Amino acid sequence: KANPYPFYARLRAEAPVCRTKFLGSAAWLVTRYGDVLTVLKDERFVKDWPPKTRWLHRLAGPLTRHMLNMDGPDHLRLRALVQKAFTRRLIERMREQVERACDELLDAAAVNGRMELMSGYALPLPLNVISELLGIAPQDRLRFHHLSRTSLSASNLPGVLRAVPDQWLLVRHLRKLIAQRRTQPRDDLVTALIQAEEAGDKLSEDELIATMTLLLIAGYETTVNLIGNGTLALIEHPEQRGQFERNPALSEPVIEELLRYTSPLDMASVRFAREDTCIGSENISQGDIVLGMLGSANHDESQFSDPDSFDITREPNKHLAFGQGAHFCVGAALARLEGQIALRTLFRRFPDLRLTQPGQSLRWRKSLIVRGLE
Repeated sequence: KANPYPFYARLRAEAPVCRTKFLGSAAWLVTRYGDVLTVLKDERFVKDWPPKTRWLHRLAGPLTRHMLNMDGPDHLRLRALVQKAFTRRLIERMREQVERACDELLDAAAVNGRMELMSGYALPLPLNVISELLGIAPQDRLRFHHLSRTSLSASNLPGVLRAVPDQWLLVRHLRKLIAQRRTQPRDDLVTALIQAEEAGDKLSEDELIATMTLLLIAGYETTVNLIGNGTLALIEHPEQRGQFERNPALSEPVIEELLRYTSPLDMASVRFAREDTCIGSENISQGDIVLGMLGSANHDESQFSDPDSFDITREPNKHLAFGQGAHFCVGAALARLEGQIALRTLFRRFPDLRLTQPGQSLRWRKSLIVRGLE
C-alpha cells in the first residue's frame, strides 16, 4: 500500500460503492467523500453487530464492549463517562512529557548519527505516552504493541482467530491493573476512569477493560503512523518541509494536511446496515457490512482541489481522518498534540534529516485498516 490512491481514484470513478467480502461476510467498500460521510453520520448505518456475527464478539470477551461498538443511549452513556476522565486538561498536561520523551529518543539517535524511524521514534513515543497515561508498567508495553499489530492487521477470519489468545492474556492483565487501582489509586487515566461518574452511573469492569483496550490501541496506533507517514511526506516534499522548519507555527496545518494526505487509518471502523437501504445506485441489505474508506475520501477530487498534492497551506481541510459524527475519535486531540511535537522536534533537531534508502523501497504494512510503514 505504498500508494493506494490511484486505485481509490479508479474506484470512485467506476465503482464508488463496491461489493466485497470482509471476515467472510457480504460487505460494501464505500470510497467517495460524501458517501463515506453518510456512512459515518447516518443512523441507517450502525455499530451494533447483527446476530450472525455476534459470535466474534463473544470470542473476544469483554474487549469489544466499548463505545466504538455501540449506538444510541449505550454509546452516549459510555462516551460521557470516558470524557469525564479523558479531558482536554489531562491531554494538555501531557505536553511536557511528550516533549521530554521526544528529546530522550532523539538524544540516542544523535549519538549514533542515524536511527530506524519506526522502531526508534514513531513507535516508542506514542506507546510510552499512552502507557504512562494509563499507568502501564514499562515491562508490559510491548505486549500491548503486539496485540495492536495482530488486531489491526486482521482483515480475514484466520487473522482474527490468531489474535484471540493475546486478547485473553490482555483481559487478565487489565483485570489485575484495575484491582490494583481500586485499592491504590494514582494520578492516571485508569484511576480517573474507575472514578468517573455521570448521573450516578459508573463503568462496569468489563466496560473498563474494553475502554482501556480501545484507548491503548487507538490511542497509539494512529499516532505511530502519523509520525512515520508524516516524516516521509515532509522528506519527499522539501519545499513544504522548508516552510515548516522556518515557521514552527505551521505545526497545526502541517498535521491536518498529513492526516488528509497520508491518512494513518485507511478504513473507518465497521458499520452495519440497520435496514435495507441504498448508497448511490447500490442496494444494501440489512445486516451487510459497510466499510467507509477514509484514505479514499480524503483524496476525493470533488472535496479537495488537487487532492494528490501535499499542501500544508490547504484551506479548508475538512478531512475525515478521525471520523465524523457520534463516533468521532475521542483521542484526536492527543494524537494531534503528539504529532505536532514529534515532527516539530525531529526536524528542529535534525535539519539535515534524510532517508538512507530510496523511498520506493520502504515496506508498508499489509492491512486494510491502517496505512503505515513497517
